[in-house]
Amino acid sequence: MKTWSEVAEVQPLASKIITNSIKKDRISHAYLLQGERGTGKEAIALLITKGLFCEHKQGIEPCQECNACKRIASGNHPDVHWIIPDGQSIKIEQIRNLQREFTYSGLESNKKVYIIKGADTLTLNAANRILKFLEEPSKQTIAIMLTENSQSIIPTIRSRCQVIDLQPLNPVLFEQQLTEQGMGGKDAILMGALTNNLDEAFLLNQDTRFATARSLVVQLIETFSDHPEDVFLFIHSRWVPHFKERNEQEQGLDLLLLACKDILYFHIGNEEAMVFFASDDTLLEKAAMSFSQEKLVDALNAILQAKRNLKQNVNPTLVIEQLTLQIQG
Repeated sequence: MKTWSEVAEVQPLASKIITNSIKKDRISHAYLLQGERGTGKEAIALLITKGLFCEHKQGIEPCQECNACKRIASGNHPDVHWIIPDGQSIKIEQIRNLQREFTYSGLESNKKVYIIKGADTLTLNAANRILKFLEEPSKQTIAIMLTENSQSIIPTIRSRCQVIDLQPLNPVLFEQQLTEQGMGGKDAILMGALTNNLDEAFLLNQDTRFATARSLVVQLIETFSDHPEDVFLFIHSRWVPHFKERNEQEQGLDLLLLACKDILYFHIGNEEAMVFFASDDTLLEKAAMSFSQEKLVDALNAILQAKRNLKQNVNPTLVIEQLTLQIQG
Protein backbone atom coordinates (compact mmCIF):
# COMPACT_ATOMS: atom_id res chain seq x y z
CA MET A 1 0.00 0.00 0.00
CA LYS A 2 1.77 3.11 -1.27
CA THR A 3 -1.10 5.60 -1.51
CA TRP A 4 -3.99 6.65 0.71
CA SER A 5 -6.40 5.43 -1.96
CA GLU A 6 -4.88 1.93 -1.65
CA VAL A 7 -5.10 2.12 2.16
CA ALA A 8 -8.77 3.12 1.83
CA GLU A 9 -9.52 -0.14 0.01
CA VAL A 10 -8.09 -2.23 2.86
CA GLN A 11 -8.55 -0.02 5.93
CA PRO A 12 -11.35 2.42 5.01
CA LEU A 13 -12.04 3.76 8.52
CA ALA A 14 -8.38 4.29 9.43
CA SER A 15 -7.75 5.97 6.09
CA LYS A 16 -10.73 8.31 6.52
CA ILE A 17 -9.70 9.37 10.05
CA ILE A 18 -6.09 10.13 9.12
CA THR A 19 -6.71 11.75 5.74
CA ASN A 20 -9.38 14.02 7.23
CA SER A 21 -6.75 15.18 9.73
CA ILE A 22 -4.29 15.79 6.90
CA LYS A 23 -6.83 17.83 4.93
CA LYS A 24 -7.56 19.98 7.99
CA ASP A 25 -3.86 20.26 8.90
CA ARG A 26 -4.60 18.67 12.26
CA ILE A 27 -2.13 15.78 12.35
CA SER A 28 -1.95 14.32 15.85
CA HIS A 29 1.32 14.64 17.78
CA ALA A 30 1.13 10.89 18.56
CA TYR A 31 -0.53 7.91 16.87
CA LEU A 32 -0.93 4.36 18.13
CA LEU A 33 -1.61 2.07 15.17
CA GLN A 34 -2.83 -1.28 16.45
CA GLY A 35 -3.66 -4.33 14.38
CA GLU A 36 -2.60 -7.82 13.44
CA ARG A 37 0.49 -8.52 11.37
CA GLY A 38 -0.04 -7.56 7.74
CA THR A 39 -2.84 -5.04 8.34
CA GLY A 40 -0.77 -2.11 7.05
CA LYS A 41 0.72 -0.47 10.13
CA GLU A 42 4.11 0.30 8.57
CA ALA A 43 2.59 1.39 5.26
CA ILE A 44 0.34 3.89 7.06
CA ALA A 45 3.23 5.14 9.21
CA LEU A 46 5.30 5.72 6.05
CA LEU A 47 2.46 7.57 4.33
CA ILE A 48 1.95 9.89 7.31
CA THR A 49 5.69 10.56 7.44
CA LYS A 50 6.12 11.11 3.71
CA GLY A 51 3.21 13.53 3.77
CA LEU A 52 5.05 15.66 6.33
CA PHE A 53 8.29 15.88 4.36
CA CYS A 54 7.24 15.42 0.70
CA GLU A 55 8.50 18.17 -1.60
CA HIS A 56 5.79 17.75 -4.26
CA LYS A 57 2.69 16.52 -2.43
CA GLN A 58 -0.43 16.22 -4.57
CA GLY A 59 -3.38 16.90 -2.30
CA ILE A 60 -3.08 14.34 0.50
CA GLU A 61 -0.87 11.98 -1.52
CA PRO A 62 2.94 12.16 -1.23
CA CYS A 63 4.61 12.10 -4.64
CA GLN A 64 6.79 9.01 -3.82
CA GLU A 65 9.44 10.35 -6.22
CA CYS A 66 11.11 13.29 -4.48
CA ASN A 67 14.34 12.96 -2.55
CA ALA A 68 12.53 13.07 0.81
CA CYS A 69 10.01 10.35 -0.10
CA LYS A 70 12.71 8.03 -1.41
CA ARG A 71 14.90 8.45 1.66
CA ILE A 72 11.98 7.87 4.01
CA ALA A 73 11.09 4.70 2.10
CA SER A 74 14.68 3.44 2.38
CA GLY A 75 14.98 4.39 6.06
CA ASN A 76 17.67 6.99 5.42
CA HIS A 77 16.00 10.31 6.19
CA PRO A 78 17.96 12.12 8.94
CA ASP A 79 14.85 13.52 10.65
CA VAL A 80 12.92 10.24 10.70
CA HIS A 81 13.97 7.84 13.45
CA TRP A 82 12.94 4.18 13.64
CA ILE A 83 13.06 2.37 16.97
CA ILE A 84 12.85 -1.43 16.76
CA PRO A 85 13.14 -4.05 19.53
CA ASP A 86 16.70 -4.87 20.54
CA GLY A 87 16.28 -8.60 20.95
CA GLN A 88 13.08 -9.24 22.89
CA SER A 89 12.33 -5.64 23.91
CA ILE A 90 12.90 -1.92 23.35
CA LYS A 91 15.33 -0.88 26.06
CA ILE A 92 15.75 2.33 27.99
CA GLU A 93 19.13 3.06 26.36
CA GLN A 94 17.45 3.15 22.94
CA ILE A 95 15.05 5.80 24.25
CA ARG A 96 17.89 7.76 25.83
CA ASN A 97 19.62 7.82 22.43
CA LEU A 98 16.39 9.01 20.83
CA GLN A 99 16.08 11.78 23.40
CA ARG A 100 19.63 12.91 22.65
CA GLU A 101 18.77 13.08 18.95
CA PHE A 102 15.79 15.27 19.72
CA THR A 103 17.88 17.84 21.57
CA TYR A 104 19.33 18.83 18.19
CA SER A 105 17.49 20.80 15.52
CA GLY A 106 16.26 18.91 12.48
CA LEU A 107 18.96 18.55 9.88
CA GLU A 108 16.73 19.56 6.98
CA SER A 109 13.69 21.13 8.65
CA ASN A 110 12.24 21.71 12.09
CA LYS A 111 10.12 18.56 11.75
CA LYS A 112 11.04 15.26 13.39
CA VAL A 113 9.26 11.92 13.35
CA TYR A 114 9.98 8.83 15.40
CA ILE A 115 8.35 5.49 14.64
CA ILE A 116 8.37 2.74 17.27
CA LYS A 117 7.85 -0.80 15.94
CA GLY A 118 6.63 -3.35 18.46
CA ALA A 119 5.68 -0.63 20.94
CA ASP A 120 4.26 -3.32 23.23
CA THR A 121 7.85 -4.52 23.84
CA LEU A 122 8.92 -1.27 25.54
CA THR A 123 10.33 -2.06 28.95
CA LEU A 124 8.59 -0.21 31.77
CA ASN A 125 11.56 2.15 32.17
CA ALA A 126 11.69 2.82 28.43
CA ALA A 127 7.93 3.41 28.31
CA ASN A 128 8.14 5.91 31.15
CA ARG A 129 10.88 7.84 29.34
CA ILE A 130 8.78 7.98 26.16
CA LEU A 131 6.08 9.73 28.19
CA LYS A 132 8.26 12.87 28.29
CA PHE A 133 7.76 13.32 24.54
CA LEU A 134 4.06 12.59 24.80
CA GLU A 135 3.41 14.83 27.79
CA GLU A 136 5.23 17.81 26.30
CA PRO A 137 4.28 17.58 22.61
CA SER A 138 6.00 19.80 20.10
CA LYS A 139 4.01 20.79 17.04
CA GLN A 140 7.03 19.81 14.96
CA THR A 141 7.43 16.34 16.51
CA ILE A 142 5.27 13.36 15.57
CA ALA A 143 5.31 9.98 17.33
CA ILE A 144 3.94 6.90 15.57
CA MET A 145 3.74 3.67 17.55
CA LEU A 146 2.99 0.32 15.96
CA THR A 147 1.72 -2.71 17.86
CA GLU A 148 -0.04 -6.03 17.49
CA ASN A 149 -0.76 -6.12 21.21
CA SER A 150 -2.02 -2.78 22.44
CA GLN A 151 -3.14 -4.15 25.81
CA SER A 152 0.52 -4.51 26.80
CA ILE A 153 1.07 -0.76 26.39
CA ILE A 154 0.80 1.22 29.63
CA PRO A 155 -2.42 3.29 29.90
CA THR A 156 -0.55 6.58 30.27
CA ILE A 157 0.91 6.11 26.78
CA ARG A 158 -2.40 5.01 25.24
CA SER A 159 -4.22 8.02 26.70
CA ARG A 160 -1.80 10.43 25.03
CA CYS A 161 -2.07 8.92 21.55
CA GLN A 162 -4.74 8.94 18.88
CA VAL A 163 -5.52 5.23 18.72
CA ILE A 164 -6.19 3.86 15.23
CA ASP A 165 -7.62 0.33 15.11
CA LEU A 166 -6.76 -1.61 11.95
CA GLN A 167 -9.21 -4.32 10.98
CA PRO A 168 -8.16 -7.90 10.12
CA LEU A 169 -7.99 -8.50 6.39
CA ASN A 170 -10.39 -10.88 4.62
CA PRO A 171 -8.55 -14.25 4.45
CA VAL A 172 -10.66 -15.56 1.55
CA LEU A 173 -9.79 -12.60 -0.68
CA PHE A 174 -6.17 -12.91 0.37
CA GLU A 175 -6.07 -16.61 -0.55
CA GLN A 176 -7.55 -15.72 -3.96
CA GLN A 177 -4.77 -13.18 -4.51
CA LEU A 178 -2.16 -15.81 -3.65
CA THR A 179 -3.60 -18.43 -6.01
CA GLU A 180 -3.99 -15.85 -8.79
CA GLN A 181 -0.27 -15.15 -8.45
CA GLY A 182 0.65 -18.81 -8.74
CA MET A 183 0.67 -20.27 -5.22
CA GLY A 184 -0.80 -23.74 -4.73
CA GLY A 185 -4.24 -23.90 -3.17
CA LYS A 186 -3.28 -25.73 0.05
CA ASP A 187 -0.24 -23.51 0.57
CA ALA A 188 -2.39 -20.42 -0.02
CA ILE A 189 -4.84 -21.54 2.68
CA LEU A 190 -2.00 -22.01 5.19
CA MET A 191 -0.40 -18.67 4.32
CA GLY A 192 -3.76 -16.95 4.62
CA ALA A 193 -3.93 -18.23 8.21
CA LEU A 194 -0.44 -16.93 9.03
CA THR A 195 -0.14 -13.55 7.32
CA ASN A 196 -2.00 -10.90 5.34
CA ASN A 197 1.11 -9.71 3.52
CA LEU A 198 1.59 -10.97 -0.04
CA ASP A 199 5.35 -10.56 -0.10
CA GLU A 200 5.74 -12.28 3.26
CA ALA A 201 3.49 -15.14 2.14
CA PHE A 202 5.62 -15.90 -0.92
CA LEU A 203 8.85 -15.55 1.04
CA LEU A 204 7.60 -17.97 3.69
CA ASN A 205 6.39 -20.44 1.08
CA GLN A 206 9.88 -20.56 -0.46
CA ASP A 207 11.80 -20.46 2.83
CA THR A 208 13.61 -23.67 3.79
CA ARG A 209 13.56 -22.68 7.48
CA PHE A 210 9.78 -22.36 7.32
CA ALA A 211 9.52 -25.77 5.63
CA THR A 212 11.61 -27.21 8.47
CA ALA A 213 9.34 -25.47 10.99
CA ARG A 214 6.28 -27.14 9.45
CA SER A 215 8.07 -30.50 9.58
CA LEU A 216 9.02 -30.01 13.24
CA VAL A 217 5.40 -29.34 14.18
CA VAL A 218 4.37 -32.61 12.47
CA GLN A 219 7.18 -34.46 14.28
CA LEU A 220 6.13 -32.94 17.61
CA ILE A 221 2.54 -34.12 17.12
CA GLU A 222 3.85 -37.58 16.22
CA THR A 223 6.04 -37.65 19.32
CA PHE A 224 3.11 -36.67 21.55
CA SER A 225 1.09 -39.49 19.96
CA ASP A 226 3.66 -42.29 19.68
CA HIS A 227 6.41 -41.56 22.20
CA PRO A 228 5.19 -39.08 24.83
CA GLU A 229 8.12 -40.01 27.07
CA ASP A 230 10.47 -38.50 24.45
CA VAL A 231 8.72 -35.14 24.06
CA PHE A 232 11.12 -33.21 26.31
CA LEU A 233 14.11 -34.71 24.49
CA PHE A 234 12.58 -33.62 21.18
CA ILE A 235 11.88 -30.12 22.48
CA HIS A 236 15.48 -29.59 23.60
CA SER A 237 17.24 -31.38 20.74
CA ARG A 238 15.10 -30.24 17.80
CA TRP A 239 12.58 -27.50 18.65
CA VAL A 240 14.62 -25.04 20.73
CA PRO A 241 17.70 -25.10 18.42
CA HIS A 242 15.52 -24.29 15.38
CA PHE A 243 13.24 -21.59 16.82
CA LYS A 244 15.90 -19.16 18.06
CA GLU A 245 14.55 -15.69 17.29
CA ARG A 246 11.34 -14.30 18.75
CA ASN A 247 9.55 -14.16 15.39
CA GLU A 248 10.54 -17.80 14.76
CA GLN A 249 9.28 -18.85 18.22
CA GLU A 250 5.95 -17.11 17.57
CA GLN A 251 5.77 -18.75 14.16
CA GLY A 252 6.33 -22.19 15.71
CA LEU A 253 3.47 -21.63 18.15
CA ASP A 254 1.23 -20.32 15.35
CA LEU A 255 1.84 -23.49 13.34
CA LEU A 256 1.27 -25.72 16.38
CA LEU A 257 -2.00 -23.87 17.06
CA LEU A 258 -3.20 -24.49 13.51
CA ALA A 259 -2.19 -28.17 13.69
CA CYS A 260 -4.13 -28.69 16.94
CA LYS A 261 -7.16 -26.89 15.48
CA ASP A 262 -7.07 -29.27 12.52
CA ILE A 263 -7.04 -32.32 14.81
CA LEU A 264 -10.10 -30.89 16.57
CA TYR A 265 -11.81 -30.25 13.21
CA PHE A 266 -11.07 -33.88 12.27
CA HIS A 267 -12.69 -34.99 15.53
CA ILE A 268 -15.94 -33.17 14.78
CA GLY A 269 -16.02 -34.00 11.06
CA ASN A 270 -15.27 -30.50 9.79
CA GLU A 271 -12.35 -31.37 7.49
CA GLU A 272 -13.19 -28.46 5.16
CA ALA A 273 -12.00 -26.02 7.83
CA MET A 274 -8.56 -27.63 8.12
CA VAL A 275 -5.55 -25.47 7.30
CA PHE A 276 -2.35 -27.25 8.36
CA PHE A 277 -3.00 -30.89 7.45
CA ALA A 278 -4.37 -32.45 4.27
CA SER A 279 -7.68 -34.19 5.00
CA ASP A 280 -6.19 -37.61 4.10
CA ASP A 281 -3.10 -37.23 6.29
CA THR A 282 -2.68 -40.48 8.23
CA LEU A 283 -1.32 -38.59 11.25
CA LEU A 284 -4.74 -36.99 11.81
CA GLU A 285 -6.45 -40.23 12.81
CA LYS A 286 -3.54 -41.24 15.04
CA ALA A 287 -3.47 -37.82 16.73
CA ALA A 288 -7.25 -37.83 17.18
CA MET A 289 -6.95 -41.11 19.08
CA SER A 290 -4.27 -39.60 21.35
CA PHE A 291 -6.03 -36.30 21.99
CA SER A 292 -9.65 -36.09 23.09
CA GLN A 293 -11.69 -33.03 22.14
CA GLU A 294 -11.45 -31.77 25.72
CA LYS A 295 -7.69 -32.22 25.73
CA LEU A 296 -7.38 -30.37 22.40
CA VAL A 297 -9.37 -27.41 23.72
CA ASP A 298 -7.04 -27.29 26.74
CA ALA A 299 -4.03 -27.49 24.41
CA LEU A 300 -5.31 -24.61 22.27
CA ASN A 301 -5.78 -22.45 25.35
CA ALA A 302 -2.30 -23.38 26.57
CA ILE A 303 -0.76 -22.41 23.20
CA LEU A 304 -2.53 -19.03 23.27
CA GLN A 305 -1.19 -18.44 26.78
CA ALA A 306 2.30 -19.42 25.59
CA LYS A 307 2.02 -16.81 22.83
CA ARG A 308 1.06 -14.20 25.43
CA ASN A 309 4.00 -15.24 27.60
CA LEU A 310 6.40 -14.73 24.69
CA LYS A 311 4.97 -11.26 24.16
CA GLN A 312 5.69 -10.55 27.81
CA ASN A 313 9.33 -11.60 27.36
CA VAL A 314 9.14 -14.81 29.39
CA ASN A 315 12.16 -17.04 28.65
CA PRO A 316 11.22 -18.91 25.42
CA THR A 317 12.70 -22.24 26.56
CA LEU A 318 10.66 -22.05 29.75
CA VAL A 319 7.57 -21.18 27.68
CA ILE A 320 7.85 -24.27 25.48
CA GLU A 321 8.67 -26.49 28.48
CA GLN A 322 5.57 -25.31 30.34
CA LEU A 323 3.47 -25.72 27.20
CA THR A 324 4.73 -29.28 26.75
CA LEU A 325 3.73 -30.18 30.31
CA GLN A 326 0.28 -28.63 29.83
CA ILE A 327 -0.34 -30.48 26.57
CA GLN A 328 0.74 -33.76 28.14
CA GLY A 329 -1.79 -33.06 30.90
